[in-house]
Amino acid sequence: MRTMTLRAAVALSATLVLAGCGGMAANRSLDSVHQPIVEKTNFVLDLATGPGGLSLPEQKRLAGWFDAMHLQYGDRIYVDDPLASPATRAAVAEVAGKYGILLSEGAPVTQGYLNAGTARVVVVRAVASVPGCPDWRDNSDTNFANATSHGFGCAVNGNLAAMVADPEHLVHGATGSGETTVMTSTKAIDAFREHSATTNKASTQSTGGN
Repeated sequence: MRTMTLRAAVALSATLVLAGCGGMAANRSLDSVHQPIVEKTNFVLDLATGPGGLSLPEQKRLAGWFDAMHLQYGDRIYVDDPLASPATRAAVAEVAGKYGILLSEGAPVTQGYLNAGTARVVVVRAVASVPGCPDWRDNSDTNFANATSHGFGCAVNGNLAAMVADPEHLVHGATGSGETTVMTSTKAIDAFREHSATTNKASTQSTGGN
């Protein structure tokens, strides 16, 4: 009886030792465990409106708020107006246009009740990060499952999250209108032609002077 108990204890000890030396988790794919996460934050500013939209002081207050927010590419701007005044929306669009950002349709749900004569400007900002990176949990070189490490992909995904201009592109990608903008598509060609003509003209004048 004691022999059987001793053998069982030895077998259990060997199992625990092997489990302790197992090393990293069995992730045998090339998919990284830590993926970029996109978080959105809503920032709101309530403005007083009138029959003509926004007054000049309110437009200046809006512009100052945009400056304090360091408005940037990737931010979404919405107008929540109970009266749906076209003049108010046009005034906000004019101020936002100075920062190179167009207004988005609709408006996210925010806290607080809006009275008539008040419009709410909502700036939605998305931030990308990779939680859990760097991950140095692999403290053993033993890798019986030929698995990737816990921190596999942290460098690539972390750099991607830090460099992407619009974090929402990590969620659903960039979408276009399906139409080709002629002026944009020919801008490089026009620049080449203008530079070429200027260079040839300068060469001709220089040759003629000699």
